[in-house]
Amino acid sequence: MRQQVHFMTLATADLDAARRFYRDGLGWEPLADVPGEIIFFQVAPGLVLGLFDTRKFDRDLGGGSGITGVSGLTLSHNVDSPEEVGATVEAMTAAGATVVKRPQQGEFGGVFHAHVRDPNGVVWEIAHNPGWHVDGSGNVVFG
Repeated sequence: MRQQVHFMTLATADLDAARRFYRDGLGWEPLADVPGEIIFFQVAPGLVLGLFDTRKFDRDLGGGSGITGVSGLTLSHNVDSPEEVGATVEAMTAAGATVVKRPQQGEFGGVFHAHVRDPNGVVWEIAHNPGWHVDGSGNVVFG
């Protein structure tokens, strides 16, 4: 198996709230939007985030999975400065996110970051780490 991921699909209890947050609040453009089922957003070259209605997510797994939401996972959005961390958190809270951890110096790896929770419980880390960056082709470069 090649080392790659093309889709990240998250069970989403309130698809309309997700649409309002990502599309209307943050201005993200859906790649595809199937009302009552799933919304896809292109989030990086070759990577799509899918927000899938929880009941249909469970049916897709064969039913009876008991999966009702996302836990033990953060999605990370990396920015160019500590100031941009703060500005991004403000934009996300204006769109309906809840702050979990205010912008601050992180305990690990020299990162300055914050955490916010979207209306369906997905936790986002907004981070600036001067020890690495994402290049123009979307690759992470350490050092």
